[in-house]
Amino acid sequence: MSHLQDYRKFYINGEWVNPKHANDFDVIDPSTEKSIAIISIGDKADTEAAIHAAKSALPMWSATSPEDRLRYIEKILAIYERRAADMAQAITQEMGAPKDMSLSDQVGCGVAHIQAFIDTFKKFKFIHPISAEDTDTMVAWEPVGVVAAITPWNWPMNQITLKVIPALLAGNTVILKPSEIAPLSAIVWTEILDEAGLPKGVFNMLHGDGLGVGTQLSAHPDVSMISFTGSTRAGIAITKTAADTVKKVVLELGGKGANLVFSDADRSGIESTIQYCFLNSGQSCNAPTRLLVERACYDEIVDFAVKIANDTKVATAHQSGAHIGPVISKLQWDKIQDLIQVGINEGAKLVAGGTGLPEGLTEGYFVKPTVFADVNNDMRIAKEEIFGPVLSIIPFDTEEEAITIANDTIYGLTNYIQTQDVDRKRRLARQLQAGMIEINGKNLPAGSAFGGVKASGRAREGGIWGLEEFMDSKFISGWTE
Repeated sequence: MSHLQDYRKFYINGEWVNPKHANDFDVIDPSTEKSIAIISIGDKADTEAAIHAAKSALPMWSATSPEDRLRYIEKILAIYERRAADMAQAITQEMGAPKDMSLSDQVGCGVAHIQAFIDTFKKFKFIHPISAEDTDTMVAWEPVGVVAAITPWNWPMNQITLKVIPALLAGNTVILKPSEIAPLSAIVWTEILDEAGLPKGVFNMLHGDGLGVGTQLSAHPDVSMISFTGSTRAGIAITKTAADTVKKVVLELGGKGANLVFSDADRSGIESTIQYCFLNSGQSCNAPTRLLVERACYDEIVDFAVKIANDTKVATAHQSGAHIGPVISKLQWDKIQDLIQVGINEGAKLVAGGTGLPEGLTEGYFVKPTVFADVNNDMRIAKEEIFGPVLSIIPFDTEEEAITIANDTIYGLTNYIQTQDVDRKRRLARQLQAGMIEINGKNLPAGSAFGGVKASGRAREGGIWGLEEFMDSKFISGWTE
């Protein structure tokens, strides 16, 4: 055990503390399948301690001026940027994001989110007239209270910054429960917030699993809000558990993004969105994993997708270069392998990749970039979120058919449109059931909100919407008269 990094402590009330009871848990490097660190899984006593600390700090923190809270966040950003290499290394070790991508994308998105919240917050008015005509009635934005942020392993800093930063800016106190299988980045994050000198109890972090700490946070009457990112199944369970205490529940869940390609589409937009299906080893909830292609260009686009898949290199996360790394765990690897086999059994045409480890790799949870053609929406590979580098290609004949296929899913996170026809892209953008629409490979800019509809949850994370998500609005009459 001596070679393992020891990260058993939790961060509660401004201090690193031992768990109340030992409950060791190994952190596995998915590139090597070896244990690299040891954490402790919290239980009820640890959860209670974190909630007590957050509740005790709330009156003081919620009464601080917005300017003071902003200064803390600006300090956090400066320290985060200084610790970027440490953060990237932690993410590479814990969840297998390749070394260069970990620094540029995984760590980089955290910088972008914190900066965007700082910019938004500077313009935010906590109290303002309800309208230009009625200056006697005010809307006031106030903190919700103690916020529990439960975050996933696939984009750790993306999700932690989208929750913790706006929650703190809004005047809430926070308990972070990161994914127990990728906890190292959250430890670096907590070191950053500790160095920034936040008052005791304002930010707390403890490790735990969903059934234990996750359920305890969801059920506790002193927790006012749960912000959760993860599977739809877990989101449903959290909502049911939280119902008895009528707390605010905000969910950012799974996806099965449709990417609609018409024969007039520009090839660069198609290329970037197909590549995004494989980025992060396919472990993105907004990945465009269903490629819907107009029949007039179907064969050409299938060949194009096959080339992109075959050109996507797979290698250990610990080397530099533009490749994809492993998926997070043996559990995920097995699930992805099973679903690839299901696709073959269902009669989809396997045109790239397939089951088993990629050539030259004998250990690690690596998956071949896989493409299925001639898929239909009745197949499991078209319905289920695979969460691996697996693309399903579905032909269509008309715009109406494309819309029907795209919307025929329980999910509604991000859909993608590729066409040069301005009227068509605008029609489609309004008819597709999703929280986000990206057209011709153009990413949504900083200050947009991330979130979906239907079984993707209805969170709105980022921008002014992501700030308001962590506040309650209060309406006050007779302000001036």
